Amino acid sequence: MTSLDLSGRTVLVTGGLGALGSGIVTRLADLGATMVVNDVQPEAPSGARFAYVRGDAGVAGDAERILNEATASAGGMPDTVCLHAGMVVSSPLLEETPGDILRTFETNVFAAVSLAQAASRRWIATETPGLLLFTASWVAEVPWPEIASYRASKAALVAYAKSFARDLAPYGIRANIIAPGIVAAGMAQKQWDTEPDYRARASRAIPLGELQTIDSVADTFAYAVSDLSRYLTGSVILADGGASLYPMD
Repeated sequence: MTSLDLSGRTVLVTGGLGALGSGIVTRLADLGATMVVNDVQPEAPSGARFAYVRGDAGVAGDAERILNEATASAGGMPDTVCLHAGMVVSSPLLEETPGDILRTFETNVFAAVSLAQAASRRWIATETPGLLLFTASWVAEVPWPEIASYRASKAALVAYAKSFARDLAPYGIRANIIAPGIVAAGMAQKQWDTEPDYRARASRAIPLGELQTIDSVADTFAYAVSDLSRYLTGSVILADGGASLYPMD
């Protein structure tokens, strides 16, 4: 029995079918957690090691339905909710459209906060402790070009997470934030592979000299979910390979 044995834990991860989300879900499942994944895809891959609940917590009523289905699938209310689902639009600041900004905040902030509120109300009603984990980003504190709405949404998410931590601590509910760096997945990987200017900028920004692996992010989640982090609340776990240490230009 080790501190990273997650047997007996039930974890709900939103955005769990994406490249990074899948890595997180796999790592937590490997450590023994019962996993429930929420995403907007029609269905989970065949042979999945988790229960799947389709839905968008930003849609009215969906947060409660997602929790109902997650609880039924897992045989109990999740004790940990990872608010991981997110999106990014890459665009010069003056070319961002109102639609881009609204969609980014609806997905990255409103949906996460709605599900966190719903889960917290249930934990309080049953006098059960709970853990909220919000996925932010190192760029919440750094003006990385061409993703202004994403940056602002992640900064807002950090602010909300700290409010959850402060206000709900008396109920035994903790809230922490994981802020990864430039991960070798999704848009960052695509830009690294196809945009020389982006690759040059990102290379200068990462002191360790390489993109962050999915496994590195998953390891951080494993720590945050485990009892090793039991005294943390309102904490930003910055796992960015030092990217936030240096100016980028």
